[in-house]
This record gives sequence, C-alpha cells and structure tokens, in this order.
Amino acid sequence: MSRRKTAARRAQVSRPPEEATIVDLAHDGRGVARIDGKTVFVPDALPGETVRLIRNSFHATFDEARLEYVLTPSPDRVVPHCIHFGLCGGCALQHLAPAKQMEFKQHQLLEAFERIGKVTPKKILPPLQGDVWRYRRRARLGAKWVVKKDKVLVGFRERGTPYLAELGSCAVLKSPLDQLLQPLADLIAGLAVKDKIPQIEAAVADNATALVFRNLAAMNDEDLGKLRQFGETHAVQIYLQPGNYGTVAPLDGKAEPLVYRLPKFDVEIEFQPADFIQVNGDLNQRMVEQAIELLAPAADDHVMDLFCGLGNFSLPLARVAAQVVGVDGEVGLIERARANARRNGINNATFHAANLAEKYDGQPWANLKFDKILLDPPRAGAAEMLPMVDKSGAQRVVYISCHPASLARDAGLLVREHGFKLKSAGVMDMFAHTAHVESIAVFER
Repeated sequence: MSRRKTAARRAQVSRPPEEATIVDLAHDGRGVARIDGKTVFVPDALPGETVRLIRNSFHATFDEARLEYVLTPSPDRVVPHCIHFGLCGGCALQHLAPAKQMEFKQHQLLEAFERIGKVTPKKILPPLQGDVWRYRRRARLGAKWVVKKDKVLVGFRERGTPYLAELGSCAVLKSPLDQLLQPLADLIAGLAVKDKIPQIEAAVADNATALVFRNLAAMNDEDLGKLRQFGETHAVQIYLQPGNYGTVAPLDGKAEPLVYRLPKFDVEIEFQPADFIQVNGDLNQRMVEQAIELLAPAADDHVMDLFCGLGNFSLPLARVAAQVVGVDGEVGLIERARANARRNGINNATFHAANLAEKYDGQPWANLKFDKILLDPPRAGAAEMLPMVDKSGAQRVVYISCHPASLARDAGLLVREHGFKLKSAGVMDMFAHTAHVESIAVFER
C-alpha cells in the first residue's frame, strides 16, 4: 500500500471518546481544545465547555473531532433555532447567543489588526446588528437530482461535504425564499431537464422576488409552462441562465425591475437578479448611514468611492457632497450605477470602469484630488489602490471590509507607508449565525 493511501486511511480512523475543555473559537467558529499539546478543532463546542469528543481526522499539527456530548455547557449556549443546524453548512454559530457572536467577530477583527497589521484602533465602534432571522435577501442555492434518493434537493451544502443538505425550510432566508426550498425541489423534479439545473440564484428586492435557474440544457414548452405556473403561484419572477451571467434573461422576455431603497437619502437602486448586493438589506441601510456619518463629507467635498458597484454608497454620498466619483471593475455594474444616478436625479456623481487590481496610471480619475475616500473592496482587499489613496490628498478614509485579514494588512500599509492613523473600527453582523466578519474602519491624517 502506498504511503499516501496509508495516510488517508489513518486520517479516517476514529479514536475512543475523550474529554476536553474548549479554550477558544477558531476563525471559522469551531471550538478549540488542546489535548496533550495538540490542537483539536471541535464544531459546535464553545469556550469554557467541557465536552466529550471523538477525533476523526488526524494531521501533523492539529486534529479534527466530532462533538459527542456537552458535559458542562457554556452560559452563552442557546438552542439552535433551525432543525437543520449541524447538517446544513449555511450557519456555524446558531448555538451561540447573538450578542456573543458579535463579541467573537470583534475579537477576530482586533486580533487580525494586532497580528497582521500591527495596528490598534484608538476607538472601538459599537457593533451594528439587526434581525438575525430571515434577513438574507440574496442567496445562491444548489440544486441536484439525486438518483439514489429519487428526488431533487435544493438548498445549501452539508457542513464539510460537497453534498447538498436535505432542507425543508431555511430560518435565515428572507421571505418568501425561506419556504420555497421544497416547492422548488418539487418543481425541478417534474421537469424533463431535472438533472440539468445545478443552481438557482435568488434575490428578494423591496418590490419583488426573482429566481434565476441555471439551465445546462434547453427546456421544452411543457417545462417552461411549469416554471411560468410556479412563478404565478408563488408570486416570483422567473429568469433563465443558459450560459454565463450575460445570458440571464426573464422567462417571458420582460420583468419588473428589482429595486432596493435607502430611504434616509431618498435613493432607490435598481439591480439585476444576479448582481452583487449586500445580503442583509436592513443592515445595509444602517451600514450606509454609519459609513457616511463617519466619512462626514462637507457640502463642498469631493469624494471617491472605490469598488462602488451599483452605487450603494456613491449615490447617498452624492446627496451630501459636492462631487462623487465611483470606480468599479465590472462594466455592467458601472452602467447600472450611471442609470441609477439618472433614476434618482443625481447629476453630481460620475462612474468609471477599471480593473482596480491592476495599474491605474493614465485613468482620468486616478490623478484627481479628493477630500475623502470610501473603500469597499472584495475579500482580497485594496492594497493596489492605497498609493492612489495617498496621492489623492484625502484626509479621511472609511474602509468597509468583508475579510479581517485583508483589512488588517491594508491598515498596516495605510499607517506605516501612507501616514494615516487608525482612528476607529468595529464589526457589523451582515451574516448572522455565520463566522463571516463584516467590518468598518476609519483612517485619518
């Protein structure tokens, strides 16, 4: 037997039950135990708990285990709200009280600042938290015809496996999505192309709900009729996606535009069902309000919004600043940002398409001067843009982040290489019951 096969077999051999005390939570929400000097990760276990576990995966520097029983529960432990918790990989922290989830996320952020960026914020902002159930207005649902089960599954993947979990409902999806998983499974099971639909993009706007079926094969008239009837029965718009995202189109060629509103700024943003929008609509409103309050643009300020997308921050900023320039790498989003400016009667915001991970020299916006800058980059962060931020002359930067490590790295660069100070930072519960950390930081010079 080869060494690789021997190692793989050894990794799957279980040991007898062991007792251990959980000393911490890992970045992904798993409990951390130390047994004979070795780190053991235990899903669903909380700090301070004494647990019975069974190690079931072995590695050189750490092991993984299955939680068998909680002998001494943490006072922060709560009963998971969803019957699928533990099987479904959509949530990782339903067993931890929501307030303590925020403490965990704040710890992740501050630890990243210290370890990666070697910086410390002068002030910790109060956490932003909204409804923790039925908040998720955007989701990519897997779909799979399972021959052995003779059924279609629709939902999220099982925890730690590539397989779809068998879900009847979802406690974090916004209505009506929360109750559509089984009806969608039944619908697909009745189609001739039931094995050719791998996913459904779902979006709940303020005015409508849209479902985008990724179809790997053309549908016959009977299948199209079933989709049409489903849309009418459940009051949802049906789209098909036979190829890349550029092929997404309404089933019958037209659909009511999807919009969400930012009422404090009298802004309404139109989007396509596969566009990026923040998952938590209510928290997005509060995040935009806080970001603009922290940026504090004056009436004569020129403001830049990097990674602007549809104009989620740019358009509200244009209500209070003299001029706003938004830049993003997706041409389609920039086109819709411009359309949203026209939709809202905003004429002091301009938008440019540019790859912000590459050289930006020569771009018309790159040599302009700005008073303040807002950054909302993807997980990789905004390291490539920081020299431009420095050169712009901006005295204040607000940085929205979906990944503490990249924010911490960029914070270190802003402080040590570009003369900024990290004035304040805090977390936002954009993804309740998950280990995902959304955060905001303010830099000044």
